Amino acid sequence: MSYKKVAASLLAVALVPACGDSDTPVETQVEASSAIAAVDTQRIMNAAEEPEMWLTYGGSYDETRHSSLASINGDTVQNLGVDWVYTMDKPRGAEATPIVVDGVMYVTGSWSVVYAVDARTGEELWTYDPKVSGEDAVKGCCDVVNRGVAVHNGKVFVGVFDGRLEALDAATGEVLWSNVTVDQSKPYTITGAPRVFKNKVIIGNSGAELGVRGYVTAYNVDTGAQEWRFYTVPNPNKEPDGAASDAIFADLANASWGDTGAWTTDGGGGTVWDSIVYDTVNDQVLVGVGNGSPWNASIRDPEGDFSGAYDNLFLSSILALDADTGEYRWHYQTTPRDQWDYTATQQMLLADLPLGPDGASRRVVMQAPKNGFFYVLDAADGELLSATPFSEQNWTTGEVDENGRPIITDEAIALDNMVVIPGPTGAHNWHPMSFNPDTGLVYIPTNLPLPYVYADNEASRSAKSIWNTGYDAASAWAYEYPKGTIAYTQTLDGGSLVAWDPVAGEPAWMVPFPQAFNGGTLSTDGGLVFQGNKLGEFVAYDAATGERVWAQRLVGDAAAAPMTYELDGEQYVSVLSGWGNVSMMIYGAALEKPVTPEPGRIVTFKLGGEAELPSPLDYLVVESPKAPLAGDAEIWQVGMQRFAENCQFCHGAYAISSGVIPDLRWSAISASEDSWAAVVRDGALTANGMVGFSDIIDDDEIEAIRLYVLRQAWLAVENGTADAPELAAAGDQ
Repeated sequence: MSYKKVAASLLAVALVPACGDSDTPVETQVEASSAIAAVDTQRIMNAAEEPEMWLTYGGSYDETRHSSLASINGDTVQNLGVDWVYTMDKPRGAEATPIVVDGVMYVTGSWSVVYAVDARTGEELWTYDPKVSGEDAVKGCCDVVNRGVAVHNGKVFVGVFDGRLEALDAATGEVLWSNVTVDQSKPYTITGAPRVFKNKVIIGNSGAELGVRGYVTAYNVDTGAQEWRFYTVPNPNKEPDGAASDAIFADLANASWGDTGAWTTDGGGGTVWDSIVYDTVNDQVLVGVGNGSPWNASIRDPEGDFSGAYDNLFLSSILALDADTGEYRWHYQTTPRDQWDYTATQQMLLADLPLGPDGASRRVVMQAPKNGFFYVLDAADGELLSATPFSEQNWTTGEVDENGRPIITDEAIALDNMVVIPGPTGAHNWHPMSFNPDTGLVYIPTNLPLPYVYADNEASRSAKSIWNTGYDAASAWAYEYPKGTIAYTQTLDGGSLVAWDPVAGEPAWMVPFPQAFNGGTLSTDGGLVFQGNKLGEFVAYDAATGERVWAQRLVGDAAAAPMTYELDGEQYVSVLSGWGNVSMMIYGAALEKPVTPEPGRIVTFKLGGEAELPSPLDYLVVESPKAPLAGDAEIWQVGMQRFAENCQFCHGAYAISSGVIPDLRWSAISASEDSWAAVVRDGALTANGMVGFSDIIDDDEIEAIRLYVLRQAWLAVENGTADAPELAAAGDQ
């Protein structure tokens, strides 16, 4: 669906076909306009000298997301207003941080579409749509999002959802080269932003929830040829891959895995789906590694245990790799033998802190991953300097041992119906944090740790799903529940903006929110912290105290991190808004009411800005069942199980949608057995992202899902949260 008429491009965009699992670039007969987007490694290294630009994803190679611009400050912020708004072509989640180079803003929206706009006016210069197939949407755990581009010597680099890495001409959007970086027959995706350094562009991938093997690859920026690759988990036969990772797996990591288990067939996981940081001082690349595949360690590696001999390296680890060769330097594993989806892919940042001898400056890497600990490591060798809980958690005692390993509780290892905190959403997810060197504080968008029951039972072992967690997806679910249950679940949601002192290892201040998954942060020399939230606000806080000093209501929410730049002596602040990402896809039950999906937007502010935001789209769905209640308890139970295993990740837990994807309870398709079969079994709406599931679920189970959805529709009527339709006279129920 198109939300705006795209302006004519300067030149027609050429789409380069890409398929298969080849790592050979497909090149076109064009060269980059290097005078445009003239960014190289040296310029990014000197980013502090150009605060008016935002040259890379995190603002600088250290990825602190701090700007020395200060025209917008505590004294002037009340005059901050919307200056321009650019509306993207497509709805769904908007997670990218824009890059601004010499007056041009480059950014991505959903479905990996790239936009170049005039940073002064928001006028479109060009767009590039890589034409991702709707069929690929099912491979995504967390919406068809993209977190941004990289820019280097006249090229704009984008990781495409279907696994391509593409180089575009920064002046026109024309494809210069396109490289398929994954085996597209497997459920790989790319949602993260590439990084560039030393004439290389580096990218990872996603897909560990569905069953893939993780790795990170560096390519030549000019040709697309592979420079090096590092696998994060072993070759399934523990054999060399001809990769930079071969030596360390032979010497260390292979022995941390057994010889059997699902990891040998399903990849093992360990995808590098977000944080990648180039450390200029140590000439190394820091890589955040994700969860295991499957999550359940007893299925993934049944020979292993939690003794320390079977840590499953390098899952949930921070890896340091040689920037030139990709060879192993050091690692720190935040969650040994992870079985809780505690990824270490969350943002890492580099800074100099007074943690050396006698308070001397020490270069460190900091991370606040899902597991609830805030880590400070020596950047040169990975020595653990501190590991402190920044959020509630019960999977450990809250401490690490003399070897820097978390002291995991017996209950969290056994998982015997234990309610584990945090759950897989984590105490902090992908939303970027920022560091202000003046206050010495890290500003973290944290989540109230949603509890989770990691149930390893008969249902988990007999699941029918492309998802590959190894746990019962319907644990703690019921197809009937009393009035007030959903309202209660909303009270379990929540989050905070936490100003964390990494030297003291404690919070300086905290701002609570009624919902989780609030936006990334930006700090400035103006003494401010900017953050969007799930309530649809964009807010400025006093960096020292947390006092809320300014706010603007947006259309949609702002999960992305904002950025700032300056042109003609005027400071601007930009943030993306939209409606999507994993929290919106799954947790519709956490919202008071659904919202019509908004297109992605770039909203840009400056002092004295007087532009108007568009009005929200009306929610026109009639919330009432479209068919009489049918089925029985046995059928509803089957339908609930298969819905939880396959459908909740897009249509919402308990069949309650946030509005990103149509709520099946109120859909006319759910009212018709034939229409339902055409869509769910046969894939009639594949082009829209709804593939058929006939190769996973049989016809009876597909119909059972429909009847479960109808039961949820009528349950909403019974519990007073939906209206009874005319067809539902009392006797018809």
